[in-house]
This record gives sequence, structure tokens and C-alpha cells, in this order.
Amino acid sequence: MKINLTSVYVDDQDKALRFYTEVLGFVKKTEVPVGEYRWLTVVSPDQPDGVELLLEPDAHPAAKAFKEALVSDGIPLTQFAVDDIAAEHNRLRQLGVLFTQEPVEMGPVITAVFDDTCGNLIQIVQPK
Repeated sequence: MKINLTSVYVDDQDKALRFYTEVLGFVKKTEVPVGEYRWLTVVSPDQPDGVELLLEPDAHPAAKAFKEALVSDGIPLTQFAVDDIAAEHNRLRQLGVLFTQEPVEMGPVITAVFDDTCGNLIQIVQPK
């Protein structure tokens, strides 16, 4: 068994697609109409056949409440690995990304947290 798909709940799929591709650097893998929304996934350009990230609409009331509670408590929804957190932090800041936690050492890793503009906090991590 292996993980092949995970989701982030987003408030606007078009805005999320722009942010996750143009800012974070993922590439669109799948886009299939499903009613008023789409089955819309992105992947790492380094692993086009790897784990897909579903940009899932937060239309369900529980999803919105869940997202709001996590953000209110400062808890990231998910985590992405980076090779050089200082360089990635600088690159994203230059693109206007708002960080809620600057890079900080936490045991065997360095982490930082940013706002994905779609209602989530996302953590990036680099092993030391």
C-alpha cells in the first residue's frame, strides 16, 4: 500500500491552481469536470507520476470549519519537503507569499509556515 493522493481544501480552484503552479512550482496533472467543480490535481515536476495533490473545493460546511479552526490555532494543513529552506523561503517571499512562521530549527528539521491564499497554512520542511 502507498499514498497516491492527498487533498487540500481550497476556497477557489482557479486561484488555487495559479498559486500552486505559478508560485509553488507544482504542475497540473488532472483536470476533469465534476458538476460545478473539477477533479483538479497537481504534482511535483520532479515526480510527475508521484503523489497527486487534489485542490478540493471547501464547499462542505465541515471543511470550512476545519480549515478555520486550523488557521485560528496556527496549525498547518499539510507539509511539503524542500531541499534548501532558506532559498525557498527567500524565493516565496519575493513572490509575495506571507509567512506566519519564519524558518526555525525544530529538532532534526527546519520548518517554516506560509498562507496559501486559499484558506490554509502550509508548512515547508528541510532535514538538517
